[in-house]
Amino acid sequence: MDLRKVKKLIDLVSESGIAELEITEGEETVRISRYGQNPPQQMMYSQHQMPSFMPATAPAALDAAPAVAAQPDGHPVKSPMVGTFYRAASPGSKDFVEVGQSVNAGDTLCIIEAMKLLNEIEADQSGVIKAILVENGQPVEYGEPLFIIG
Repeated sequence: MDLRKVKKLIDLVSESGIAELEITEGEETVRISRYGQNPPQQMMYSQHQMPSFMPATAPAALDAAPAVAAQPDGHPVKSPMVGTFYRAASPGSKDFVEVGQSVNAGDTLCIIEAMKLLNEIEADQSGVIKAILVENGQPVEYGEPLFIIG
């Protein structure tokens, strides 16, 4: 199933009042649930013969003001999609970037795996990596801050 179709389905579920949607095309099945197995803040989707991706939604305790104040000032680089965050091209490879490293616009910062596709996420501006906000292998959601560039 095309990633654009899945994104449209996610948007439909989030905009409507429905709690769950399941679509089957051939052997592929996509299930989008507003609630999943966790609190109503989380959404889960999965595809036949693929691991489930559960977007990381910060618990209420992490959304408190002290956590926001702990982030350095700068430009946040946000996830353009739902998927799994990887700091390196492969498990044994060197990380793309480290805190304190200078980057130029267009430099690869990480990879987000979505539906078995590896998507390189590039810096949208030049600067220094002030913070890496996501752990390697952690699921991320659309619009979630990944890096702070200062």
